[in-house]
Amino acid sequence: MSKQQNILIIGAGLCGSLLALRMAQHGFNITLVEKRPDLRKFSLDAGRSINLALSDRGLRGLRLAGVEEAAQELLIPMTGRMIHEKSGNTFLSPYSGREGEFINSVSRPGLNKLLLNEAEKMPNVKIIFNHACTEVDFDKPAATFEDFNSREKSTYSADVIFGTDGAGSVVRANMIHDKEFLLNISQQWLGHGYKELEIPATENGGYRTYKNALHIWPRGEDMLIALPNLNGSFTVTLFLPYKNSDYCFENLTTPEMVQEYFQKEFPDVLELIPSLTEEFFHNPIGAMGTVKCDPWHRFGKTLLMGDAAHAMVPFYGQGMNASFEDVAVFDEILVQYKDDLDKGNITWERIFDEYEKIRKKDADAIGELAVDNFDEMKAHTGMELFQKKRKLETAFEAEFPHEYYSKYSLVTFKEDLSYSEAKRQGRAQDKAILSLLHDNKLDEIMSLKEKLQAVKRQTQLILNESETADYLKF
Repeated sequence: MSKQQNILIIGAGLCGSLLALRMAQHGFNITLVEKRPDLRKFSLDAGRSINLALSDRGLRGLRLAGVEEAAQELLIPMTGRMIHEKSGNTFLSPYSGREGEFINSVSRPGLNKLLLNEAEKMPNVKIIFNHACTEVDFDKPAATFEDFNSREKSTYSADVIFGTDGAGSVVRANMIHDKEFLLNISQQWLGHGYKELEIPATENGGYRTYKNALHIWPRGEDMLIALPNLNGSFTVTLFLPYKNSDYCFENLTTPEMVQEYFQKEFPDVLELIPSLTEEFFHNPIGAMGTVKCDPWHRFGKTLLMGDAAHAMVPFYGQGMNASFEDVAVFDEILVQYKDDLDKGNITWERIFDEYEKIRKKDADAIGELAVDNFDEMKAHTGMELFQKKRKLETAFEAEFPHEYYSKYSLVTFKEDLSYSEAKRQGRAQDKAILSLLHDNKLDEIMSLKEKLQAVKRQTQLILNESETADYLKF
């Protein structure tokens, strides 16, 4: 029966393309509709191609669809954060003390092209570009689209619809305006925007700075990051307040002011970006925010997934990974119930309910952690106490790889642990180590094992206090 079921997926970005591929592998007939042109034929607008950090949770989703090996050719390993101080000094802060744990820089359009190509190979997948969704009929269900070129409108019906159309989801907007569907939604925008720049490759195609790291220039309220590309360049992103700061997007209005700002805050970057002012004024300013909503599905006929359900700021590098993990979690539930779905013994609504019950708390957790990590990256990475903490955690992971995982490792490398549990454990560990270091309770005469035991004891005390506080709320 499933082979006769038609699935409409709105949005052919990373999440939608992977979902289309995987659902096609299950035998469903897939129609994948995207409002933008086919990115395999047209380049992205300048300043809108932020590199992404692919890690274990995202690789899990690619592995599930059989494209992990192909994706490896697009990846550049990043073993840690390369911190750039104002003085020009640099130091590498490893992401993990365990061997083989790193994140990967990947081009968003490059990975998207791969997924589209793989989906298009499936005989039961139809991909339509340049069609913007204008209306969703949740009762049928069906969606209406307008062709950007002809302005003609088309309506596609399906057994179920998936909204994977990103943070500005039209599907979600239609849910908001549906009077029969009470959608709860919150949007929280950062007071910072971002602007993309580029460190070009050298004349012989080499890298102008260390290749295998995520580079960070932390400056309190401002921050630059840079991720490597396969062609020798680095995609650089400047995070800056919109206003109410000595240097902000509101007052950096002339080439002279931009040069002055970079000379003061990022002097080593000036020689790395020869066309700095041209790029600064040509590339757009992007906004960043967190979107939470519930429920994610309407009566078992339309489901939100990826950024459409839980957009987050980019500072944990988990937006794409969370979306790919969405597909993997949904797939596990679908496999569990697919025979009953084929026989008509279970409805899509049951599957959607199960998915949201499992996934919602984890999506909320990583959204909160991403905001936390913004403060850590732009300010704390340059602080002596934080650097001591990271060195200690790296030592724990190297010496006791099965006994200790930092919060970053729990989130990034431990794919079998939910985001919500990683948040709970990780925050307690952070609080424990920072308080012990601040109070000088991790004396140099202590062995590394003794320090680990002290951290574990303090962490457990914090977790117990948290559980008691949660119990008393009721």
